[in-house]
Amino acid sequence: MAVYKALWEGKDGQNSGGFTSDILAAIDQAVADGVDVINYSVGSIFESAHTDPVQLAFLSAASAGIFVSAAGGNSGPDPATLDNTSPWVTTVGASTVAPYAGTVVLGNGQKYAGISTSIAVRTGSHPLVNGPEVKVSGASDSDALGCLPGTLDPAKTAGTIVVCERGVGARVDKSAEVKRAGGVGLVLINLFDQDALGDSHVVPTVHLNVPAALTVKAYAAAAGGTAELVPGNTSGLSEPYPQMADFSSRGPSTSSHGDLLKPDLAAPGVNVLAAVAPPTNAGQSYAFYSGTSMAAPHVAGLAALYLAKHPDWSPMAVKSALMTTAGDVLTSTGAVDSNPFDRGAGEVQPSKMLDPGLVYDSGDADWLGYLEGTGVDTGTGAPAIDPSDYNAPSIAVGQLLGTQTITRRVTAVTPGLYRATVSVPGMKAVVTPSILNFTAAGQTKTFKVKLTQDTAPSAETTSGWLTWQGAGKTVRSPIAVVPTSVLAPTEVAGSGTSGTASFEATAGKAGIPIRSYGLVSAPLVPGAVPAGAADLPNYPVTVTAQTKAVQWNIKTVDPAGSIWLVLYKVVNGQTQLLSFVGDGSNQASATVAAPAPGVWGVLAITLTNPPGADTTQYTMQTNVVTTSSGRALQVSPPVAPAAFKPFQVTASWSGLPTDKRSTGFVEFPNRAGTVVTIN
Repeated sequence: MAVYKALWEGKDGQNSGGFTSDILAAIDQAVADGVDVINYSVGSIFESAHTDPVQLAFLSAASAGIFVSAAGGNSGPDPATLDNTSPWVTTVGASTVAPYAGTVVLGNGQKYAGISTSIAVRTGSHPLVNGPEVKVSGASDSDALGCLPGTLDPAKTAGTIVVCERGVGARVDKSAEVKRAGGVGLVLINLFDQDALGDSHVVPTVHLNVPAALTVKAYAAAAGGTAELVPGNTSGLSEPYPQMADFSSRGPSTSSHGDLLKPDLAAPGVNVLAAVAPPTNAGQSYAFYSGTSMAAPHVAGLAALYLAKHPDWSPMAVKSALMTTAGDVLTSTGAVDSNPFDRGAGEVQPSKMLDPGLVYDSGDADWLGYLEGTGVDTGTGAPAIDPSDYNAPSIAVGQLLGTQTITRRVTAVTPGLYRATVSVPGMKAVVTPSILNFTAAGQTKTFKVKLTQDTAPSAETTSGWLTWQGAGKTVRSPIAVVPTSVLAPTEVAGSGTSGTASFEATAGKAGIPIRSYGLVSAPLVPGAVPAGAADLPNYPVTVTAQTKAVQWNIKTVDPAGSIWLVLYKVVNGQTQLLSFVGDGSNQASATVAAPAPGVWGVLAITLTNPPGADTTQYTMQTNVVTTSSGRALQVSPPVAPAAFKPFQVTASWSGLPTDKRSTGFVEFPNRAGTVVTIN
């Protein structure tokens, strides 16, 4: 094993990291030294272009026969947050392991299990208090809620179990503060649905997720509450695994416009016991770490094992074997995770990886053709290929208009007769030929997959699997498709009491209908939010099958104010944060076109109040466009004039108010559409 140091910690704790030139030098030296595998647990919060110097260095490494495993990033669960997405790199997401559990047993008998790596024996029953109840004089409630250093009073904290909120400050620093103040335990709580993590805490600690976290916080706020921390899960409820970590970055890849499925696969990356540097880990040689930086080394190690058995295999053949033998990833309810932009092909299965049956191989010609297909002039004269046709062990189409045919080739590891099955909900999928007969190992054959939008909603990812079965092998490839009946902008704007707004559209079929709904101009509702508030103003909308679009418009009363919206959806009873909307100005707008039925909403949030104000006052407008919103918005033409040829759509209106926004919706089939915002 070789180690190349390219990152450094600043002497003052600041300016840590490394220059791109340092990383390039390390990669080049590894190639020169003839390594077989490179692990790259480094990334950015922004996706690196395929022509980024580091990605091109990995292209050279792959060309030299070196397998590159790279961390996908820790910016999830928002979509399009991945890094290291080049096709010659194996991009790894983080999945959970069997939980290290601890249980909070309340004085009322209720039990709530969470993550814990620090409870050796039962703590016994002790008073349960929230941080502000035991704070020192002069500490703010918000700082004491976070159990920040120096905020807890030893005279009040001694002998208690303290409830601390996750957020500002390092998690392990919170348990250190509890210990300093004489506390005997910590319940670390998440205010929003996110990963509960096992850290090397200095007092017995249980990390709880919502909704249990909020229940325990409320119980602690009542007088006389007690609790005991118990090792293991004694709640009677178990947590399914593996799940994708909430922090694990998601696809699609923006560099490929969703035409290359990333991440490639998942590996354990949550609460991984790892060797660490004692000087920066309180003198410890081992600690529990989480991140895609912990997942990528698992894949690198598996690749090394693979190449020990098959030293002549290419990096992409190894990658294919890992992907096509991967197992399912689950959701919090125990269902199979259906989103390949979360988990790729699934979680690696070491017990199955060495027997793939067939592999999807690729090399220099494929990589250069892929780059040419994305608009990069490689200067090699390589023929361009559609990125969706890159010979990956997965299929992705970032925007499918009507129908598309994808080409793949497979090479036999185990000869035999293989039959294809393919299923993508809402799509018509046909494999040609559907039977491949390999008479010898190393034989390569080509096939095509034709995908046609059927009932799948437009602009929503639908996913499935292509599976080849034969010779006692199962070769499974994930499929991710974002179909659309019409290519058109998601939103256009207009102004004035009367006017028009035009945009260009392209239909996948001639004669499809074009309809309009709205306009809606809802009242302005006053509201206020303190800076950094934990309980944020909430504006939910129950979406039904009749809902066409929802738009929230917020504006501060004081022009000097700043405001953001946090868009969310309630999934399986849990609030899932989708995106932050705003630029720090005094207004923001969140729009959802053709939302799926369920509860959608926004939270109003500000970081600083206007000068001299205790709160940020604002007005909120919630425009909900439905089938019963009328047809004041007119649209022409009424049908698409031709297939695959751009045409102009014009929306018109009259008699609108100018003191607030109006919202309408131009609808195409399969829930495709364009939101029209006026004034």
